[in-house]
Amino acid sequence: MLNSHFGEFPKLHEAFKQHFLIGAAVNPMTLDTQRELLTHHFNSVTAENEMKFERLHPSEDQYTFDDANRLVEFAKANGMGVRGHTLVWHNQTPQWVFEDRNGSAVDRETLLARMKSHIETVVTRYKGSIYAWDVVNEAVSDKSGELLRTSKWLDIAGEDFIAKAFEYAHAADPGAQLFYNDYNESVPEKREKIYTLVKSLKEKGVPIHGIGLQAHWNLEHPTIDDIREAIERYASLGMKLHITELDVSVFRHDDRRTDLAAPNDEMLERQAERYKQFFQLFKEYSDHIKSVTFWGAADDYTWLDNFPVNGRKNWPFLFDTEHKPKQSYWDVLDVARS
Repeated sequence: MLNSHFGEFPKLHEAFKQHFLIGAAVNPMTLDTQRELLTHHFNSVTAENEMKFERLHPSEDQYTFDDANRLVEFAKANGMGVRGHTLVWHNQTPQWVFEDRNGSAVDRETLLARMKSHIETVVTRYKGSIYAWDVVNEAVSDKSGELLRTSKWLDIAGEDFIAKAFEYAHAADPGAQLFYNDYNESVPEKREKIYTLVKSLKEKGVPIHGIGLQAHWNLEHPTIDDIREAIERYASLGMKLHITELDVSVFRHDDRRTDLAAPNDEMLERQAERYKQFFQLFKEYSDHIKSVTFWGAADDYTWLDNFPVNGRKNWPFLFDTEHKPKQSYWDVLDVARS
């Protein structure tokens, strides 16, 4: 293990136990390479990819549960909760879902039947082991003047595919909290679209319990005011809120450099400042925010490596590549203690 001195450092999840769960996204590799870090600081985990449609259900007659099972077993063995991610998404869904044997698009009834069968099988399998599901992921459009993004789900099934997904999930596990999850959730125009969608679902009696704020943020954007407004807007619907995919890129949006071997002092100071501000907000609104999940655990592994700039490392978490606490960790801990 890279760093065997975890006992020296206060546990993040214990620091915030009066406020919300502290989670991390994991994968089969990090369940091994970050095991000590995960079990020390976190009391919730979510699958980075292993519960997505293409991983669980690669062909119509085949389910592959091994990696997802391992995650759930890891969580149970270590007293952790599990967030399920994700049931319905335009991405990482195998082509067979939308096509017949001839490669033509299926009709609405066939697609909804396949969705229902998938959700019933997956959610029922983990019933009682998963406290919340991201039922529908990223259905809102980023384009101005367009509410829902173009997708095969929308094109074939129509806009009520979203409501159907929640209904099927609720029937399979009435005890699970069901979330709509999206990114750019604090950008004012998209915030209003997410609000409009969720409000319409609620008014139709759809069993939706919360909104997931992905929170892929950076050193400048979004502003604290925009995040606060998003939290208040969503909470006004009576929704539970989860921070679902938190990371803080050390690069500004327009920064394309690839020459850094490590983050510089200015980046680390600004990152710590941002994390402190974020957790002050989360704590302030902890009547509404019940779970905060980082989209990873330490800087040795992050989806932001090579994205959006190929050949570039990123350092978005509270713990460095050796799993040692960064200034961000200490500043977040100060928030818990204040």
